[in-house]
This record gives sequence, structure tokens and C-alpha cells, in this order.
Amino acid sequence: MKSAARTLQLLEALAERGGVPARLAELADELGAPRSSVHALLRTLAASGWVRTDPTGTLYAIGLRSLLVGTSILDSDPYLRAARPVLAALRDRLGETVHLARLDGDRVVYLTTQESGREPRRIARVGRWLPAHSTSLGKALLAERGDLPTGPLAALTPRTLTTPEALAADLVRTRERGYAVDDEENTPGLRCIGVALRYAHPVLDAISCSVPVDRMTPERETEVASALLAARTQIEDTAPVQGVF
Repeated sequence: MKSAARTLQLLEALAERGGVPARLAELADELGAPRSSVHALLRTLAASGWVRTDPTGTLYAIGLRSLLVGTSILDSDPYLRAARPVLAALRDRLGETVHLARLDGDRVVYLTTQESGREPRRIARVGRWLPAHSTSLGKALLAERGDLPTGPLAALTPRTLTTPEALAADLVRTRERGYAVDDEENTPGLRCIGVALRYAHPVLDAISCSVPVDRMTPERETEVASALLAARTQIEDTAPVQGVF
């Protein structure tokens, strides 16, 4: 069991590096494990395609085999199937990039993104984890669930809320206005609006729209929020009745 847990930790550590290769010593330090044990796991994973390595055998990255697992989730999830056409229409209506993400502990993982094409992509989204407290998606979910992260709140930008008190106050405002706001707290130059999807109890999924700050006037914020709330109703009306598992 210990070996299985360490294998999963190793794959997650490689996946979270965003394609940047890692050396054995870095991975062993991150996992707090002996280098010999981590090296043995890397060799096994590389042989089966879950990890790839450079010709020298000193650099490691996530392998293609992991893509099969990820795409099977994206292809088979009934909630994504219900949401995708609605999100595509929302993107076309607003001319902005929209996302759907799912809560995973104190983070959200992006499951689908509909790019507007108006702006250069600022960050690879699908499959990426981000702290819930720094995103409108995560804050919409935390406000609906009544949860607060238990660990330290990392600062992704100078505007990120980093204390439980500041986050709690923001979640109160989220509940009052009916949607969450990320004001350059995750990505400089972007203001994002998010709402939770309520087909599961407690809620697990949320949708959001990202708008460059120079286009996000108060009138535009109202328009985006209204469109997101309408899209939420459409998705909830077509999603399966059972909760996400």
C-alpha cells in the first residue's frame, strides 16, 4: 500500500510541473522518500509509458499513458456532455473565454475551456489544478458549500486573498450578489466571474468567464454574471439527476 501511494504521489508531482522535467533528487525531496525507492518507481513507470525520460535517463516527465486516463474521464463524464454546448454558446454570446472546473479538496481542476480566440492563451487550462481560494470557480463553490480551506492560502498574485478572514468576508459578498469574483487574484490582467452548478449536493462543479480588466466595466460585469446564471439554469436543466461521484 505504501508503494502504491508513493506511485500516485509521484505521478501527481510530475503532472503538476506543467511539462517541466524533474531530476531524481527533486522528486525524492518533494516526496520525502529515499532516492533509491523513487528511482525504482520511475524506472517501472517509464517502462510502462506512465513516465518519460530523456536520453540520458536523468530527467523525468509525465508520460503519454496518463493521457488515456485523463481523456477517458473527459469523454465519459455526463455533466461535461451537458455543459459543453451551453458553454460554447456562452462563449459565442459574450466573446470571452469560459471554463468548467470541479472541486478536488482545496483546489479546482479545469475540465473544459472554451477559448474566445480574442486573446493569446495566458495559461493551459484543461487538467490544471489551481487553489480554490484564488479563482472565481473555487470561491463560488466554497460560498455555496460553506467551506473554508484549512491550510495556508498561497498568494498567486499580489491581489490574492491570503487570510481566512479576508476569504470568509469575500464569500459573504459572493452569496449576497449571487456570483463569485476573482479580481486579478489568480492571473494578472484578468477579472473572472464564477457561479456554482447545483446538480450535485454538495456542489462540486462551477463555470466561469474570464475577461481582461480593461474590458470589465461594471456594466460588462452585470452582463457576464447574468449570462452565466442563465447558462447555469440551462446546464442544470439538461444534466443527469444523480449527483457527481
